[in-house]
Amino acid sequence: MKTLNEIRSSFLSYFDKNGHRVVPSSPLVPRNDPTLMFTAAGMVQFKNLFTGVETRDYTRAATAQKCVRAGGKHNDLDNVGYTARHHTFFEMLGNFSFGDYFKSEAIPLAWDLLTKVFGIDEKRLLVTVYHTDDEAVEIWKRHAGLSDDRIIRIATDDNFWSAGPTGPCGPCTEIFYDHGDHIWGGPPGSPEEDGDRFVEIWNLVFMQYEQFEDGTRRDLPNQSIDTGMGIERVAALLQGTNDNYATDLMRSLIEASAEASSTDPDGPGKTHHRVIADHLRSTSFLIADGVMPSNDGRGYVLRRIMRRAMRHAHLLGVQDPLMHRLVPALVHQMGAAYPELGQAQSLISETLLNEETRFKQTLDRGLRLLEDEVGGLADGADLPGQAAFKLYDTYGFPLDLTQDALREQGRGVDIEGFDAAMAEQKAKARAAWAGSGEAADATVWFDVAEKHGPTEFLGYETETAEGQIKALVMDGILVESAREGDSIQVAFNQTPFYAEAGGQVGDTGLIRTGTGEIRITDTRKAAGVFAHFGEVVSGEVKVGQASVLEVDHARRTAIRANHSATHLLHEALRGALGDHVAQRGSLNAPDRLRFDFSHAKGLSAAELVQVEGEVNDYIRQNAPVETRIMTPDDARALGAQALFGEKYGDEVRVVSMGRADGSGKGADGSTYSLELCGGTHVRHTGDIGAFVLLGDSASSAGVRRIEALTGGEALAWLRAQQTALARTAEALKSTPADVPDRVRALMDERRSLSNEVAQLRRELAMSGGGGATAKVETREVNGIPFVAQVLSGVTGKDLPSLVDDHKARLGSGAVLLIADTGGKAAVAGGVTSDLTDRISAVEIVRAAVAELGGKGGGGRPDMAQGGGASPENAEAAIAAAETVLKG
Repeated sequence: MKTLNEIRSSFLSYFDKNGHRVVPSSPLVPRNDPTLMFTAAGMVQFKNLFTGVETRDYTRAATAQKCVRAGGKHNDLDNVGYTARHHTFFEMLGNFSFGDYFKSEAIPLAWDLLTKVFGIDEKRLLVTVYHTDDEAVEIWKRHAGLSDDRIIRIATDDNFWSAGPTGPCGPCTEIFYDHGDHIWGGPPGSPEEDGDRFVEIWNLVFMQYEQFEDGTRRDLPNQSIDTGMGIERVAALLQGTNDNYATDLMRSLIEASAEASSTDPDGPGKTHHRVIADHLRSTSFLIADGVMPSNDGRGYVLRRIMRRAMRHAHLLGVQDPLMHRLVPALVHQMGAAYPELGQAQSLISETLLNEETRFKQTLDRGLRLLEDEVGGLADGADLPGQAAFKLYDTYGFPLDLTQDALREQGRGVDIEGFDAAMAEQKAKARAAWAGSGEAADATVWFDVAEKHGPTEFLGYETETAEGQIKALVMDGILVESAREGDSIQVAFNQTPFYAEAGGQVGDTGLIRTGTGEIRITDTRKAAGVFAHFGEVVSGEVKVGQASVLEVDHARRTAIRANHSATHLLHEALRGALGDHVAQRGSLNAPDRLRFDFSHAKGLSAAELVQVEGEVNDYIRQNAPVETRIMTPDDARALGAQALFGEKYGDEVRVVSMGRADGSGKGADGSTYSLELCGGTHVRHTGDIGAFVLLGDSASSAGVRRIEALTGGEALAWLRAQQTALARTAEALKSTPADVPDRVRALMDERRSLSNEVAQLRRELAMSGGGGATAKVETREVNGIPFVAQVLSGVTGKDLPSLVDDHKARLGSGAVLLIADTGGKAAVAGGVTSDLTDRISAVEIVRAAVAELGGKGGGGRPDMAQGGGASPENAEAAIAAAETVLKG
């Protein structure tokens, strides 16, 4: 018996030998098709090769592609567990030709693999073709020897394939396997086609056209091949069953579920084990590809799948979280083919455990409430929509779980009533928004959110993605198109652009459609919608267009480095200054970071050196930066710091970085920095590059502000400092290392010379030299000896000491000195202590200052100073002082 892993290996080996490049599976989140929620077929990663937009160094490829069908066009969620072949996760084996071979080679390759390599009885195979495809019919007859009754023409979309509403498409031929007349069912196209006897195992698509939004089709540049064979279905027939869940891989997961729950895998809980096994695969692979549970978009679909599995575990009677205990069994089965499973095993287990722990309370309460609601209904009656909405809105019990639970009782839900209750709630929310004081044009974003839902953010994992334009806004008004030169705001269904939040500035970049280009200058969020602010720089853009969104990589890289450095800085400050340090604001821009924090005084030079050194130590550690999703309470219990300005909902992203060697936070004390944060970050701390503190300053009372640089900006700043130091050394005729000593020596010499010059100026002034208007003469005014002098070549700072010298020489008397300091007058006056009860130096100075064009003047009775703007009025100022002395 061929195992599933052996079948996958044989398939890829077969096409490798036939000249195909074996290409790894692409992620489950498509980056090149905004119309798809998840990768649902092997051709998704090759879409641009089919359309001719992209070329690679191969024209033939083969893949084992992981796929999820649980949302959007491809949604098998409700059937999983109740049928033999439906899955949310499956593997699609495929071979592809990009303008190389076409029908005449694709059909023989498929037939020979099935009959010669896999050894399938060709008598049990039959095919369908698109009803007008005579060429395919002829090839099947010629190569496989199939008769007309084993070639069924189908005139519907069942044999005309496309991955989405737009993109490459074409007619197809499907290969079916007949499990035998002991199983009910008829061939495709018959009234009994939904039975399990005839099972499609391989679909060969002949890519000939490209479908456009207006419904038109255009021939592709090259005819190509896209095939898809579900590995679970072919494994079932090769292992002698028509039940996918009986294959070796699925059976191993079912038995792991049964063992962990202490129940019979084939007993009354058979359906529950099937759901758990299937959903374990889809949830684990989605988490490994970066999808995390949330309340919208892909994260909501993931949460639905997780909670559906958890409810089935509950129905098995399992009281404790189950799903996370099954992850090792999955990694054992599929980790070799998909190494990302093993790499993300701890994250998958932790996410499942956290989600199941949280959901258990919601589930227990919701089922009790549902039981109460159903208790009053007639047998078989549907649950009223208002009751279902109450469970959803008030108690957090999702509609799909209500439907799933009632399905087992043969009941449904009044969906119209549910939708009416939901519409009423939205109307109330809109009214509250309109009255919340937001900017007038912000209400347009509520309309966008109400119509299209919130924007899904892809920017944690990628900086380039495709999105579909959902709204264009100009001057606060929704428009259908915009032309070159128009300033607009754009909303997409998904985006890699980060919207300004938590201190991190919004992204900039370029957006291209088939008809125009937009330069984005800012990104902000309103009502859950990401508004991309920009200008149409060429052509025209329209609502509904598919677009390529490219974030400015260099700018985002610099912002990420600054944001991650802010987290390390926060922790370093707490270590240096104490646990009272808490963020009070931040800015993470491309050229710098700014961090405000609670602290009463400035940092000393030693503290700044300590903080800067510690941050750089953890940068050099190059530890991985990891992200987890959990409740705010769980995050705080773990020791995570909440960041100022962030609003937290039911769940938060917890960002951890740095190995603390047992002295840090986290359950094992091994994490250095652990913070609640919704921003984007580097992959490893080493990506920050370097960290330079520019210093700290006061921001407000009790709040300090640090500014710093990282990466290229830090290196540029250090180079500038090095260059300045080299130039200084050259000017001093010294080496850079000796500059501090040389500067100290020059400063000492300067102080000595300055003191000497000041002393000489005083001596000259006292002797009547130094630019004095006259020899120093003492006059007597009202019996008081009085010295008045106008000086040049001295400063205002020299005057008080000169006044003291004159007072000492006089023994008793008053002094007034006026210095012409280059267009302005400095004044100083003094009175000896024996005369201060008769006259005040302040009065003398104020009288002089008034004549010199100044105001006021102040000091003590024995010494006062002032100034004015008119030194030419010095004689009048002296006369005014004499008037004061005369009384």
